[in-house]
Amino acid sequence: MKRIQSISKASSWLVAMALTAVVSACGGGGQAPILGAGSLGTVVTAPPTVTVVSPLPGATFVAINSAVKVTFSEVMSPSTLSTTTFTVSAADTTIAGTVTLAPLGKTAIFQPTTNLAINTVYTATVFAVVSNPAGNHLASDKVWTFTTGTTVALAPVIDLITATPFGTFGGTAGMTNTGTLSQVNGDIGTIATGTSMVTGFHDSLGDIYTESPANVGAVTGKIYTCTNSITGPTSAGLSAPACAIATQARLDAQTAYLALVARPVGGASPAPGANLAGVTLLPGTYVAPGGSFMIQGGNLTLDAQGDANATWVFQMATTLTVGGPGAAFPQSIILAGGAQPKNVFWQVGSFATINAAGGGTMVGTLITQAGAAFSTAGNVNIVTLDGRALSLGASVTLVDTVINVPAP
Repeated sequence: MKRIQSISKASSWLVAMALTAVVSACGGGGQAPILGAGSLGTVVTAPPTVTVVSPLPGATFVAINSAVKVTFSEVMSPSTLSTTTFTVSAADTTIAGTVTLAPLGKTAIFQPTTNLAINTVYTATVFAVVSNPAGNHLASDKVWTFTTGTTVALAPVIDLITATPFGTFGGTAGMTNTGTLSQVNGDIGTIATGTSMVTGFHDSLGDIYTESPANVGAVTGKIYTCTNSITGPTSAGLSAPACAIATQARLDAQTAYLALVARPVGGASPAPGANLAGVTLLPGTYVAPGGSFMIQGGNLTLDAQGDANATWVFQMATTLTVGGPGAAFPQSIILAGGAQPKNVFWQVGSFATINAAGGGTMVGTLITQAGAAFSTAGNVNIVTLDGRALSLGASVTLVDTVINVPAP
């Protein structure tokens, strides 16, 4: 394996030297465009990184029918991903399986041929020979361990498909960031076609959408839009592939929304009232009496009682309001008993308002028909969302908000 890695790195070095010579001959240097201004042909030499793995490092009671997943910081080359470069083993035995690359090209999935053994420690390894299409490799092997339990996971409550890596999606109307503390640890997107509909963000590939000294929002992944950026690879015009990805992500989010609407109501906890403050809920599907849920005057606790696959679905015909009463007093969602953000879903028929006063931690994937707002301008306390904010129609507005996309 080390010999393969050494050969690959040498080849990448020779390619990089040749490209450097071409750029120098044209009077350029550094990370100069090879395919012309505004193209996606910029020479990038930084190695890709691993951003998220599943199961998480050190996880216990992992379902024995689990797949093992790894998400990278950028699109990877499928030819470098196989059962020899992405392995899962117990003790000294490598288990059989298949490796595939998810549709957006960032997530590799190792699917074991048979269920994993119960109560067993497994080691997952992604070798540094794995690379992006430009030939840039991981800087080092990615190795982590997890321990299985005795249970078999039920089928996922919802499959977001291509919408999975998005921390926020601004539907047909875009996204706005205010403040300098916002960060989306994932991708963001919209099918809006006006440049002014995306403001206050920049991504890992150098695209900047109308940032100012007072409004800077970092996106650790990529911004997928149907318009052009102000500065960066897509500043000369929209990227058709990026627009296609955004369009499909919105369709998949809409399919997920309809699946949540159709979810049968029921759970181990008694049906809650409209205000979820101070309530502890066991897994289940809960519908808002009167059409709206709120969390005002206390926190909401979700208790999985040791089941890492426990799922919550909250159905609202109209609004969701977290924080208050009034505009003040941020509220949070507390996860207990092994509950995971990826298993919490909020289906919102209109608009979601999350901690208008700033502060607090929201959990789960919100899919709304008419937008969402996090905090309000002028607040200094960061709002955290461990999940996603996906709007099918109106825009999503962030004010000093940190979004952490859950592991798949």
